[in-house]
Amino acid sequence: MLDKKIAKLLNEQVNKELYSAYLYLDFANYYADEGLDGFAHWYEVQAQEERDHAFMIRRYLINSGVKVEFLPIAKPDKEFKNHLAPLEAGYEHEQYVTSLITAIYHEAFEQKDYKTMQFLDWFIKEQGEEETNADDMVKKMKLFGTDAKGLYALNQELAARVYTPSATGPAM
Repeated sequence: MLDKKIAKLLNEQVNKELYSAYLYLDFANYYADEGLDGFAHWYEVQAQEERDHAFMIRRYLINSGVKVEFLPIAKPDKEFKNHLAPLEAGYEHEQYVTSLITAIYHEAFEQKDYKTMQFLDWFIKEQGEEETNADDMVKKMKLFGTDAKGLYALNQELAARVYTPSATGPAM
């Protein structure tokens, strides 16, 4: 059985991952409204991945004998003034999620909960990739986004992203 504090943090993380999916769908809505279907698609795929993360953590809790409690999901409240703003907000959000995962990992370490630490190893690696991807998108938008042809090419690149359910996620 999981330590109560770790179980609570993981349960809250399920909610945070679902919020991330909700937030990224909001970004997708913004880009769809702006006619940037590639950007919208990229964030739709990102939302699916975040939902998958919530499901993985939920399954870990269930398999650990913990009752999962769903919490309210907050409404995204950002207003975007330009095409760069959601990308910057996405990068900041990924850094925030990394801090949450790291805090859970730290608590697992303190409790000598090696099973949870091993479970979270995949998320630590995943967050590194998420931050890199978000940072790359910000950099590309700053480099190419002010030029119509560059924005078009970037939109096309992002439209090519394919959703692939994680087959390499943590063993549950």
